[in-house]
Amino acid sequence: MLKILLSMTFVFLWALPAIAGQVSGIDALFDNENRKQIQALLENRNSSPTSLVNVSRLLSHDQIAKLYEQREYQPVWFDGWRLRPEAGILLEYLRNAGALGLCGNDYLLTELEGLLRIQTDFARHSLPLAPTNRAVLDLFLSQAFLTYATHMVEGQVDPALAHVDWRARRRKADLLKLLDYATRSHRMEQVLEGLSPPHEGYRLLVDTLQQYQELSALGGWPEIPSGASIRPGGHDERLPLLRTLLLKTGDLADSVTTTTDYDTETEEAVRLFQFRHGLVDDGVVGPKTLEIMNIPVEERIRQIELNLERWRWMPKSFGKRHIRVNVADFSLKVVEDDEIVLQMPVIVGTRYRKTPVFSARMTYLEFAPYWTVPPTILREDKLPKIKRNPAYLEEKHFRILSRQEKGAFVDTEGIDWDTVEAETFPGLLRMEPGPWNPLGRVKFMFPNRFNVYLHDTNETYLFSNNVRSFSSGCIRVERPRELASYLLENELGAERLQELFEATTPEQVQIKPLPVHIQYWTAWVSPEGLTHFRRDVYFRDLDLDVALTEPAYRVIDQLEVNIGMRPVKK
Repeated sequence: MLKILLSMTFVFLWALPAIAGQVSGIDALFDNENRKQIQALLENRNSSPTSLVNVSRLLSHDQIAKLYEQREYQPVWFDGWRLRPEAGILLEYLRNAGALGLCGNDYLLTELEGLLRIQTDFARHSLPLAPTNRAVLDLFLSQAFLTYATHMVEGQVDPALAHVDWRARRRKADLLKLLDYATRSHRMEQVLEGLSPPHEGYRLLVDTLQQYQELSALGGWPEIPSGASIRPGGHDERLPLLRTLLLKTGDLADSVTTTTDYDTETEEAVRLFQFRHGLVDDGVVGPKTLEIMNIPVEERIRQIELNLERWRWMPKSFGKRHIRVNVADFSLKVVEDDEIVLQMPVIVGTRYRKTPVFSARMTYLEFAPYWTVPPTILREDKLPKIKRNPAYLEEKHFRILSRQEKGAFVDTEGIDWDTVEAETFPGLLRMEPGPWNPLGRVKFMFPNRFNVYLHDTNETYLFSNNVRSFSSGCIRVERPRELASYLLENELGAERLQELFEATTPEQVQIKPLPVHIQYWTAWVSPEGLTHFRRDVYFRDLDLDVALTEPAYRVIDQLEVNIGMRPVKK
């Protein structure tokens, strides 16, 4: 192949004897030939017999066509026949894509490696690639940049396609301008670095991914055989193997202990492991802990990769001061200047009534709230109970609000409940404020399309559970008074706040608008440097894993995203 290419190149150069000694003239001729070849390839999309690779790998790419039209088909990556150094910088980033949880094959890495290998061999002899191959290389480099940049800025898949209840405010960037700036200003490295999500959580998780990839290359951690629970102070033949696992996961410091006694040092390491995985940290290695310990490192790597993808869906900023709920962790954090100033457990939606992922702005608190029963709960829960026992309405402090007359209530005495269905229910079913109300004493409102909010609860005993997915989609907070006091910035005083929590009629209190981000993380790194994993309670990891392997979901195949790529029609 190399001999054929050299022959083609000599023939091409033989046609230029008049300007062989004039460098600028040769560059101009090469530029002109580059333009012709690039335009021909974009217009025909057919592979040339003299091309090193099949150009059908060049996707039908609206933005690539726009890029080269704006440049009058001038190459992006070549000066005459010489390849710009920016190409080598880009290639290094593409080779490192796996360390970010990306796939190098999405960026034509195999084709680029082959073309650049030939280009390097030719350049070593001060010879150019054949015109078609220069054009293909230029186009492939542009496509690789735009695809990689899109994946870094917006993610590999559209979250709205992968999850019907996920609405993320993704970052945007004019990638054509970025590419032009990177090549013209010789700032390719700075531009590529700037594509990463600007969040410390992302950077820490990237570091963790690389650590786990290295651990995988060394064989991962051992599997602990099943058996009776290993309890602190006890004795078990599996303890040396358990210590090896804890050393590899980073929960146990260097230890030379080989005893089969369950010592204090090992117990502390087990408790740390349990804490990092959202388990009850009692130091007992029972079935649940053993199951989590025996998840192989390769599965953890994939879990990290999926959460890195979620980071790429995140907005540029969460806000200087904001509330962040992690549904998978059943937790709420209030953040100011990147510091956690308040945190507490929460209860989220069941697997069948999932809490959605979105962002909104909290604008007011409502004390002594009514609870208007949602249609789904009315149909599946309340109406069957009313039919069995019409007195249920009065016993549970329900009233039916008229749909026709504002503020009026429906007289229920003459209703034949056996004939009533959810669709023909005579009004809005509403529960009065009070200690019986499932919304508790206060709800925290951030208007959104899902009608989801934070609220108090009359079922505080549920917070003792480790897995807290019991609600119908809204989020119950464990310490509503503490959260309300923080949000009101102690403006009302303790006495007034107590009055509001004891109120029997609804009262709204406005607050300074505050961003609220409902998120779903199953892997993250804490500010203390601990890597946490959680169960995929809603199977969203599974959905995302499937989406990343399905062309229909991939950003590289979606016309509507920034770079507008789609497969070639066959």
